[in-house]
Amino acid sequence: MFNELQARAKVEWEALKHSDSSRIFIGAATCGQAAGASAVLEAINTELARHNISADITQVGCIGLCYAEPLVDIIKPNRPRICYGNITAEIVPQLIKDYILNDNPRPDLALGTIGDSELKGIPKLLELPMLKPQVRIALRNSGLIDPENINHYIANDGYSGLSKALEMTPEEVIQEIKKSGLRGRGGAGFPTGLKWEICHKIPGEAKYLICNADEGDPGAFMDRALLESDPHAVLEGMIIGAYAIGSSEGYIYIRAEYPLAIKRLKVALKQMAEYGLLGDNILGSNFSFHIKIKQGAGAFVCGEETSLIASIEGRRGMPRPRPPFPAQAGLWGKPTNINNVETWSNVSAILQGGARWYANYGTEKSRGTKTFALAGQIERTGLIEVPMGITLEKIIYGIGGGIPDGKHFKAAQTGGPSGGCLPASQLKLPVDYESLAEAGSIMGSGGMVVMNEDSCMVDIARYFLSFTQVESCGKCVPCRLGTKQMLSILENICSGNGQPQDIDLLLELSKSIKAGSLCGLGQTAPNPVLTTTQYFREEYEAHIRDRRCPALICTELISYYILPNKCQGCVICLRECPSEAISGGKRLVHIIDQGKCTKCGICLDVCPAQFGAVVKVSGKTMETPSKPIPITAQRPKKQATGNK
Repeated sequence: MFNELQARAKVEWEALKHSDSSRIFIGAATCGQAAGASAVLEAINTELARHNISADITQVGCIGLCYAEPLVDIIKPNRPRICYGNITAEIVPQLIKDYILNDNPRPDLALGTIGDSELKGIPKLLELPMLKPQVRIALRNSGLIDPENINHYIANDGYSGLSKALEMTPEEVIQEIKKSGLRGRGGAGFPTGLKWEICHKIPGEAKYLICNADEGDPGAFMDRALLESDPHAVLEGMIIGAYAIGSSEGYIYIRAEYPLAIKRLKVALKQMAEYGLLGDNILGSNFSFHIKIKQGAGAFVCGEETSLIASIEGRRGMPRPRPPFPAQAGLWGKPTNINNVETWSNVSAILQGGARWYANYGTEKSRGTKTFALAGQIERTGLIEVPMGITLEKIIYGIGGGIPDGKHFKAAQTGGPSGGCLPASQLKLPVDYESLAEAGSIMGSGGMVVMNEDSCMVDIARYFLSFTQVESCGKCVPCRLGTKQMLSILENICSGNGQPQDIDLLLELSKSIKAGSLCGLGQTAPNPVLTTTQYFREEYEAHIRDRRCPALICTELISYYILPNKCQGCVICLRECPSEAISGGKRLVHIIDQGKCTKCGICLDVCPAQFGAVVKVSGKTMETPSKPIPITAQRPKKQATGNK
């Protein structure tokens, strides 16, 4: 039965590849749409109609080059696929005219080509610095196929892993996953095959399987992009897992803030049912499996397994003590297996390519690849997938292109709000579960936020702790009160009210919270504080001892002054100041009333660069005139040159 499905899909795929019409692909995941892909698509349709051009238009997902969105790819007959970046609706008419009509591929707009052949002046896309170091397994189809066309997925070996699994025993499938070395990509890194084996061995007719798509880390978008770009890869993995553990019913728990991912999942589920890949007697076998979508309200704590289960059951999302573990007593008290989106996508790839192939990537204890969402102060933001063990330096500088505007790298935060902030001294650190844990951070689901020299690490710790404190469900005392107390201390430090004993108190609280919290949220919440005090202790001491923020970020520790010898009395800052804290007039030296100043920084932003009269300082005061004075009264007189 599967062979027939695959044969039909390949016929459709080959017909597209050898079409006599031009093919146009547009990146239509959330990142592309946010950058203006809808307007670009409308402009493409308008231009094609105006020139009476016949072309096939396909909306694809995210290939990962989020910094270059909107992306438009064009394939002319017998030509390679050219990827164009930063396309706007205004550029479209010229691109259509130049390339599709006049055969000028516009190398100035092209990022690269995808395919065997090349065009002069255009490099291969996969040879670009951001893509060349990557090994795309979970993201193997992202940005290359139509996520709403099941035939595109099947034609690229999709569901061949499921077909293979149904010819094996559940025990053999589990052993294949164990041999691959796959660990859960949701953060904890527990061996996936072992997790399945435990659930498989628990007796009971009713077992449940869950895909955790409750991605809540600030700056993380791996799961969303994967579901929007290649939902079938995830769903195929779920069916394989269900067959292995003996489950007939599964759930996708996804936050409601992901409407496009939900839409594409629903389309995929409908197509699967029509193809006999979901429901009763899958592919003519005795195995049946059904999937439901459960939309969550966006609570960060529901990323924890027992909280997620409670939410599906209609209860408040709060963790419970373990044991029993979900594999023993999970959803509705039945044995339950939970893995996240990326894990399921790797499962389908492993059954397609084999455990040995997958285990060739990564390190001895961290096999395979890992997706990361590169965000923050980095040249090339986007979604990447790299072999485990690659260094932070290769990710940040090789793939991400380094820090913009000539700034210096200061820290990278891995693992979301519960992760750690790693300094420049850790750039050679291999990115795998063990190395990150040893450095004080975690892998997490794959968020990576890069910070430059202008970041205040005390403020960063305060920000992330404020997030976890707000998201705490409040069930256990160490997390509920401990994180609140830590946040209060950090706020005092950032406002200039810190005490010498505060750092030691933060460390003591961190130790207690990690040891006493009920779930992973509380157990990892102190990580940003622990790593910033370990690697950036001098910044804490400057805030406490000198009442100074070295990065000039903490508002209550900074002041703005107008330098008398540079002010030109142009009144621009006076006019723009929203709190009327600046006094002066034309050809008068302006002064800032520190009592009225709200420290918004507008005066610094609007002061003409050639004057540079406004300065931002921390930890000190500057002497300025007490009232506006004429410009000429404070200018040094020119020295006579002796020339007539």
